[in-house]
Amino acid sequence: MTAASLPRLLAPEDFARHLDDAGVLVVDLSQRRVYDEAHVPGAVWLDFKRTQAGTPPAPGALPDEAALSALLSSLGLTADTHVVACDDEGGGWAGRFLWLLEMVGHTKWSYLDGGIHAWMAAGLPLEQRANTPEPSRYVARITGDEAVDKTYIRARIHAADFAVWDARSRDEYHGVRVLAARGGHIPGAVNLDWVDCMDRNRQLRLKDLEALRATLADLGVTPDKDIVTHCQTHHRSGLTWLVGKLLGFPRIRAYPGSWSEWGNDESLPVESLP
Repeated sequence: MTAASLPRLLAPEDFARHLDDAGVLVVDLSQRRVYDEAHVPGAVWLDFKRTQAGTPPAPGALPDEAALSALLSSLGLTADTHVVACDDEGGGWAGRFLWLLEMVGHTKWSYLDGGIHAWMAAGLPLEQRANTPEPSRYVARITGDEAVDKTYIRARIHAADFAVWDARSRDEYHGVRVLAARGGHIPGAVNLDWVDCMDRNRQLRLKDLEALRATLADLGVTPDKDIVTHCQTHHRSGLTWLVGKLLGFPRIRAYPGSWSEWGNDESLPVESLP
């Protein structure tokens, strides 16, 4: 196995044999204190806040091209780099970063299954020294078709070949827990909480992909449909977007505005518990 042949879903035990492969960049989106305590050897730390624009009403929107160019250059990214992303929470921020890469047309990536928790549980080498990459001159152009906006969703809500996967908690989905002006969900959306994609008994590795495929099919989220996933700010849905990509869904995209935008826009329809 070489960098060019690394699978999208990468088991820690498999990746350990390729730590020193040329052209591989490990990007760790864990909390800084976790990274400082222990990380995959050679991993560079990325503050996950830099993956979002951070401005209301849609803080989860993608940063502009200038900010993306600065971010990716600071990591030393080149067109030939194969990125292996990981985090300390089961894949939300790692998935968000991989979505960001897809948005700028960088498709050479893998997700380190289970992140630092699975890596440590496997007894693999650890490092405490922070790594500072040699900056590159990466010019980011937003070319990917991995995002939709609220106008697109509203126009397609009732289409038979359209599905919205809400990655928030059940309480948020039903409007019991309200984190915007209005609670509830996008009409017709189905709910599978992002944490239900992780196996807590296996250090937050993803659950069996075929089992997840069956669960999603029961909810009406199938590969023949145009699928949009979201959460509150397109952080948790970074993982659900990633799951869809790993399942080979040809039309899975994210709504970066997410509920922070939809729930605060009085012109948009909402469903909730009566």
